[in-house]
Amino acid sequence: MASVYSSDSCTEAQLASLRHQEFSRLARNRDVYLDYTGAGLYPESLLSRHLESLREAVFGNPHSGSPSSVRSTALVERCRHRVLSFFNASPDEYAVIFTANASQALKLVGESYPFGEGDQFLLTFDNHNSVLGIREFARAAGVTPEYIPILPPDMRVDEPTLFRALGVARGAHRLFAYPAQSNFSGVQHPLEWIEPAQAQGWDVLLDAAAFVPTNRLDLGCWHPDYVVMSFYKMFGYPTGVGALLARHSALRHLRRPWFAGGTITVASVQADRHYLAPGGTGFEDGTVNFLALPAVELGLDFIESFGIEAIHGHVQTLTVPLIDALCALRHDNGRRMVALYGPDTAERRGATVAFNFVDPEGRDIDPGIVERLAGAEGISLRTGCFCNPGAGEVSLGLSKPELEACFLRMPHRMSFDEFRRCIVGKGTGAVRVSLGLASDMADVEAMLAFARRFVNADHRALAGAV
Repeated sequence: MASVYSSDSCTEAQLASLRHQEFSRLARNRDVYLDYTGAGLYPESLLSRHLESLREAVFGNPHSGSPSSVRSTALVERCRHRVLSFFNASPDEYAVIFTANASQALKLVGESYPFGEGDQFLLTFDNHNSVLGIREFARAAGVTPEYIPILPPDMRVDEPTLFRALGVARGAHRLFAYPAQSNFSGVQHPLEWIEPAQAQGWDVLLDAAAFVPTNRLDLGCWHPDYVVMSFYKMFGYPTGVGALLARHSALRHLRRPWFAGGTITVASVQADRHYLAPGGTGFEDGTVNFLALPAVELGLDFIESFGIEAIHGHVQTLTVPLIDALCALRHDNGRRMVALYGPDTAERRGATVAFNFVDPEGRDIDPGIVERLAGAEGISLRTGCFCNPGAGEVSLGLSKPELEACFLRMPHRMSFDEFRRCIVGKGTGAVRVSLGLASDMADVEAMLAFARRFVNADHRALAGAV
């Protein structure tokens, strides 16, 4: 299936008109969508072109030699090559392993990484829960995870501490995991960490899920060992398809604890043996979502037709005035109305902005109240810790003793409401606004108009009104 999108890069004016051509449902439904870090929005032409591609032929399960299976196999392999091309990754260096999402790709690395006694797992405070979860595989193998702190207010990693930790190499296997862009604060952590970490003997796991929707990840320039992503974060559709891009040299380290249909060349009941399929295919879980993969190709074509650099510039032109205006808001007593978590400039940050509204007495306004009030005005934003507890704990000033006391008080099970009651007098979440390809200045202005309603607002009165 040839590309149906132009390969010419797009101007800012063309990006502005794109909203009316491909995302008309926003205006039709009077939606103000500000949760692109949660999920991208699909262009309407992507749906129609995907359906058209499925109408062209009969596609069967790819694990066969029938005509319909051969067509499906061609779809899968063509999409692998398209993903490699989009990220400028050489097929001689990288394999593409299709997964359900970035979380499944991370689980695949965690369960297959050959952790053993004396090995190391190093990760930043600022990481998605799906990265933190790898520590359970590490602990089961006798490895104690090590954390590198982030420093408020900019929420950047303490680099001297990081490089000291990277310089202490123990064991046969060492895994270092961090996000290219924080899904909490929008901070972009340096890709320049990859090479010096590898020079010290570390395998580098890069969570690129929040980064790649609006930033170029050039795997011809940067060479992390493992990269994870979800395609719906990039262009909204299809959900249920992500990828692990793994260097062939790093893939050979992994040891799958399980096998499934389609991942083996031979398996026997009586001989009680099996052989994994070579390369990335052996790490996929059964039949991949082969009918969705043409949509992945089309989505990558769509992004490339406008140029990722143009998209990056577009969201930056919206993010900077949003941050500036939020930080300028004041109550009548002169107190700042917004506590920002992350950089207040465009330097090394993405279009994700986390903050809390603060009342005139300096107390955080419950993010849950903010979300409900925003929803009543048709504004989709997100509240909570965004599956990134490390960044949330640092931004909200939650200490290790406080958190340990909560877990000791309820050692077996704890609901979020019980956690809120345990952290008495402190917040348990933030408000997150994130921009994307279809955002425009009207979205920013709608958010700022909503924000101004909290000038001189009392958090107790708001709680009673919602």
